[in-house]
Amino acid sequence: MVIGYVISEELINLTSLIPKITNRSDMVADLIESFLLTDKMEIIEPNYISGLQLAEFHSKDYVSTLENYSEDSEDEERLRKFGLEFDCPPFPKMFRTVCAIGGASITAADELGQGYYQVVINWFGGWHHGQPDRAEGFCYVNDCVLAIRQLRNYFARVLYIDLDLHHGNGVETAFYQTSAVLTYSVHKYESGFYPGGGGLESIGEGKGRGYSVNIPLRNGADDATLKRVIDETLDGVVERFKPEAIVCQCGADGVSGDPHQAFSYTPSGLSRAVSKVVSYNRPTLLLGGGGYNHPNVARTWTTITADLLQTDLSNEEIPDQKYFTEYGPGFEMKITASNIKNENDSSYLDFVINSVNSNFDLIK
Repeated sequence: MVIGYVISEELINLTSLIPKITNRSDMVADLIESFLLTDKMEIIEPNYISGLQLAEFHSKDYVSTLENYSEDSEDEERLRKFGLEFDCPPFPKMFRTVCAIGGASITAADELGQGYYQVVINWFGGWHHGQPDRAEGFCYVNDCVLAIRQLRNYFARVLYIDLDLHHGNGVETAFYQTSAVLTYSVHKYESGFYPGGGGLESIGEGKGRGYSVNIPLRNGADDATLKRVIDETLDGVVERFKPEAIVCQCGADGVSGDPHQAFSYTPSGLSRAVSKVVSYNRPTLLLGGGGYNHPNVARTWTTITADLLQTDLSNEEIPDQKYFTEYGPGFEMKITASNIKNENDSSYLDFVINSVNSNFDLIK
């Protein structure tokens, strides 16, 4: 299987400017390169999109605010109106970065739609919280939505799968009333935990009723938890929905060591889930997402890449490269699951799985 890999030096540099993930993109790309995995994929040079293309989903006022921002701007009220504060502070080259992220995921969608690849990776995308009229949750653009909309030019039905620690609220909301896109999100769900949605009762509205599938997990979910809920629900979704293409957001903030300290996935556990997604043999776009322990994010997405290329890195040491010292003290690819108490006992998982599966008759 030939895999397309969306990457460019400017895409790395621009996404490395995003305040919450400074240099994360460079670290990910560098680790993938250091294991010579880049040579086993076909490089896809991303295109940039214009403000006009961004406005096909995002509001014109929001796009205009991004485009006209300068570091000398004193219009703090306007910035606040569009969410450009706190978790999404404005930053230099913000508009160019947004156009690069959106363009990279749309480029990936086009490559899939035109049949050039079965799998395309864009680890620089996956910004699933972005709203039409504001930035939210570190996300200044919702490239997931832009990519899905682009795929719909080629495929009648698109399945969106979200493996991030946080609910994929921006994507779900965008397609909540349509049956052409089914959103499926596995995430932490508890009172006060961002973004607050993604309960079992959120199943879509109108024509979209039944086409939003949420798997809300409690603290401490581990590889076995993830495997069970996916094995016992996702096959049914694919069988009923019959997607023609898949977008999978592979956020790594549920991996052990993340500052959230909420889940205890390992890179191999998340990779196993992604491999199952790819095994459905649909054109598949893999995106990045959350993850704030940057070395562990790099380990995770490099592991997923390697596993798809049938290259086992589980027992490998980190090669000597630019960020080598960041991987101490072990300097290994392997991450041990944390000892967080798993509050997802069998009875709770039974309840969640049965609740999800009971709605499958709504999917036509």
